[in-house]
Amino acid sequence: MPKTAETVLEINLNHLEHNYRYLKGKLKPETKFLGVVKAFAYGSDSIKIAQKLEKLGVDYFAVAYVKEGVQLRNAGIKTPILVLHPQAINFTELIECCLEPSIYSPKILMEFLEVAKELRQKEYPVHIKFNTGLNRLGFWENDIDYIKKKLEGRDEIIVTSIFSHLAASEDLNEKDFTLKQISNFRKITQEFDEKINPKPFKHLLNTSGIINYSEAQFDMVRSGIGLYGFGNNVKIDAVLKPVASLNTIISQIHKIEPGETVGYNRAFTSEGYQITATLPLGHADGIGRQYGNGKTYVSVNGQKAPIIGNVCMDMIMIDVTNIDCQEGDEVVVFGGNPSAEEFASTSKTISYELLTSISQRVKRVFIES
Repeated sequence: MPKTAETVLEINLNHLEHNYRYLKGKLKPETKFLGVVKAFAYGSDSIKIAQKLEKLGVDYFAVAYVKEGVQLRNAGIKTPILVLHPQAINFTELIECCLEPSIYSPKILMEFLEVAKELRQKEYPVHIKFNTGLNRLGFWENDIDYIKKKLEGRDEIIVTSIFSHLAASEDLNEKDFTLKQISNFRKITQEFDEKINPKPFKHLLNTSGIINYSEAQFDMVRSGIGLYGFGNNVKIDAVLKPVASLNTIISQIHKIEPGETVGYNRAFTSEGYQITATLPLGHADGIGRQYGNGKTYVSVNGQKAPIIGNVCMDMIMIDVTNIDCQEGDEVVVFGGNPSAEEFASTSKTISYELLTSISQRVKRVFIES
């Protein structure tokens, strides 16, 4: 009997614990660990993941937006939560839920100071982000004097940490650029400590940074994709364990004759007598049209079955001509073989995009010993 009778995203919390302990093992005992749980914890379930990591002793969480942090607070998460990309319209709710904002520009700094003043805050914790080369968000190195000036005589906020983000830590061909980012961040931290008190803690490394540049771990590291089982490195991927596995079933099997077509726009034409199987998931579930027409395969009873024709909104057709299977059999879309990284690579994308695309209408099932 198959393990599942419908499309499910299986989330293995034992694997999450394994990945967390592996990454922690690369750090000094005193280095703090931030778990990134934005985007529904990389497409899985942010509440369940955060609850597990909180039990394991994670020091911080990070989300992208205030709404994500509010959801965690409403679920009872007590650990500090850094909001990486807050918008001014949400500052009041952010403060009410004891979330900690990344302050990344002069505009955001002044707007947060005013809201903090209106709400009569004293030494509310904030995190100052500096741009060291990613050129996405962050103050420049020469903004330190500006920040100092704006904070003088104000007690509404306190700078808890300063941080930056590496642009290419997974690519050793870009080692010189990464080392330059690390050097720039060191200069920023030194100048900041000289000019602004009290001294905040510092963090720079992401998952690939932990693996490739652990000497730059500063006071805390941040891990997202590594927690979910991917290290942007074949050797590391072999050690980490994927947390999410997308499984489904065969809804119906068709025997088609030579010259018959399958799916919308008649995108697949049979060259002979073939057997196809229809699966109950599609691009509305996060498996986009780019995976169709023979580019990608799924696993049926341990054998590769290519996706044929165009991916539909709620259905995918696969070729099972040479596979012994029947209606109701389980199908592994990704998680084991293929892995999410392998599946994504067939359409020249990455595991991050595939994982975070899995629709919330897909049932989540949790495994924990």
